[in-house]
Formats: sequence, structure tokens, C-alpha cells
Amino acid sequence: MYKHPPPLIQQRGVALLEVMIAFLLLSIGLLGFSALQVRTVKATQSSLQRTSATNLALNILESMRANKVAATNLSLPYNQPANTCTYTVPGSPTLAQNDFDNWFKSVKKALGNVPSTCADITCTDAASATPGMCTVNIYWDDSRALGGSTTQSVQLVGRL
Repeated sequence: MYKHPPPLIQQRGVALLEVMIAFLLLSIGLLGFSALQVRTVKATQSSLQRTSATNLALNILESMRANKVAATNLSLPYNQPANTCTYTVPGSPTLAQNDFDNWFKSVKKALGNVPSTCADITCTDAASATPGMCTVNIYWDDSRALGGSTTQSVQLVGRL
């Protein structure tokens, strides 16, 4: 004897429950995807800042190579031995002062115009054992990145 399936009347509400469970699973998946997206954006921003800092350090070294006499004169503005976090151009600036000012503004623009964005440059003079060796340090706050540090830095050493 052939049995007929039970009438649909007995399965009332089952389809609604399945839809609700499917919606819950979809919501959890989308929530995980959005969290992954936020982490990706943070990592990308941190990487962009590191790349910008490296390019900026290379940029100032190239400017210093073009003005080597001023770069190896320890009293001129290329040489900023302490963490320089603010810089004001004097009334009648030299080429070196203009270069440093434009570069420092670029650092602030690329890495954040906040007090923690700083830079220093030190060069050896012509009388030293290694004349024309320059070290460029750039510091910024990278705490928004994944595992980021409030004292992120890039150091570039080059010979003019």
C-alpha cells in the first residue's frame, strides 16, 4: 500500500524558521567580512605611511645631494639633530632652509600634522672620517594600525 506524504498543514512555520536561521548565518558571515575589511584598511593605511616616510627620506637626501655644501655645513637647517616637530622659516631663507621647510611640510601632510610627527637629520662635515654621511629619521604615530606603535619611525642613512 502506498502512503501519501503528510499534508502541508502539519508543517506550519518550518519555512519561516529556516529563513530566520539562514538570515542569522548570513548576518554572522557579513559581520566577519566587515571586520576583515576594517583590518585590511588599517593595514593598508599603515603601509602607505611607511612608504610615504621612506620616499620622503629619499627626497630630502636627493635635495641635500643637490646642495652638498649646505648639507655638510652643520650650522645650516638640513642638520636638525633633535626631534624637530615644528619648523619656522626665517625672514630671508636660504635654499637649504626652503628645501627643509617644504620637505617638513610634506612630512606633516603625509604622516599627520600632529605634535608626534617629527624628523631629524644629521650629517657629518667635510673634516670627519666619513664626510657627507647623513642620517634622516622620521617619526609618527601609527597607533591606529594593527598592532601599531605610537612611536613608529623610519631611518635612512646615505652618503652625499
